Formats: sequence, structure tokens, C-alpha cells
Amino acid sequence: MTSETHIEPISAAAAARRRNASREHALSLPNLLTYGRILAVPVVVACLYVGGHVWLWTAVGLFVVAAITDFFDGYLARAWQQQSPLGRMLDPIADKLLVSACLLMLASNGVIAGLSLWAAVVILCREVLVSGLREFLAELRVSVPVTKLAKYKTTAQLVAVGFLLAGPAGDELVPGVTTVGLGLLWFSALLTLYTGYDYFRAGLRHVLEDPEP
Repeated sequence: MTSETHIEPISAAAAARRRNASREHALSLPNLLTYGRILAVPVVVACLYVGGHVWLWTAVGLFVVAAITDFFDGYLARAWQQQSPLGRMLDPIADKLLVSACLLMLASNGVIAGLSLWAAVVILCREVLVSGLREFLAELRVSVPVTKLAKYKTTAQLVAVGFLLAGPAGDELVPGVTTVGLGLLWFSALLTLYTGYDYFRAGLRHVLEDPEP
């Protein structure tokens, strides 16, 4: 597995063009899908909080719809040439909010327990650390693109959480749903750990470089 993370500085002119693109496409359909994914987070959490099989399946349905928008917002933005810095910023934030909130609720209701909690901790810590790195590099006008491997990581996380959200309700229909979800959670945690290392290795030279006189 090879690393393809490249973190490059951006010029002031390029930054200005990106701001204009963000304003132009703020209400484009791809960005609206991303907004919808963010708004789905508290609704899914509320369903998990209420509990009961009906609400669990409601949470699963909302989560699946939200996860599908993760594919379509990027696909449509590229197909319609509506890519913007706003969309590139909000897309991973929406994914992190959705996955992190669900992991916390799954740990709270006991679906994720024991050693599997460490997989959830790895995922949450990586997301916080990479977000901090992105914020620091943004002050240096350095771009941090999302790699293909990071996209695969997000997909693995979404699939794992989807299985775990069904939890006991899913096990009644198909035995082993929770077990499969926990296995996928560990797999996604390994991908998460690797991509986090990949980002930090690529960004470390900007963090440690001497300031210009």
C-alpha cells in the first residue's frame, strides 16, 4: 500500500479564486446534499437516543441516505464542474460528524463495548488530530487534499457504522450483523490509522520547517 498524499502551498491568487468559487456554488445541489448530511446528524442521534427497534431502523434508513449523499455530492460536483473550496471543506466535516456522533451513541448504548472501544477511539482521535493539522496548515496557506485511500477509509467507516446501527434489531433478522459490523469497524480503524500517519508524514515538513526571516 503506497502513499499518495501531497500537501502543497497555495498562492494568494489561487486562494482568491477559491473564495469566488465557494460563493458561486454555495447553493449548488452538491453542496445542498452535504448540508443535508450535516443536518441528518442530530436526527440520527435522536433516534438512537430514543431507542426501540422502530427508531433504530429509522436511524439506519436516515444514515444510509446520508451515506449515499457522500458519493453523489462529489460525483455531481465533478460532473457539473461545481467543485468549490466550500464543498471540499464541508464534505469531510460532514462525514466526520456523522461517523463520530454515531460511534459515541453506539458506545453509549453498548453495541460497541470491550476491546472494540479501542477501534472507535482510534477513529475519533485520528479525526481530531487530522482536523488540527488541517487548521494549522490552512494558516500557512497550504492545501491538504483528500486522498483516494482516505475516501476508502470513509467508506469503510460508513459501512461499519451502518451495520452497527442495526445492532440487536439487525441480529433478529440476520444473525451476526453486529459481529460483522465490529469486524468492519476494526478494519476501518486500521485504514484510519494508516491514513492519519500518511497525512502527518506529508504535513510534518511544514510543521517543522524554520520560519522565514
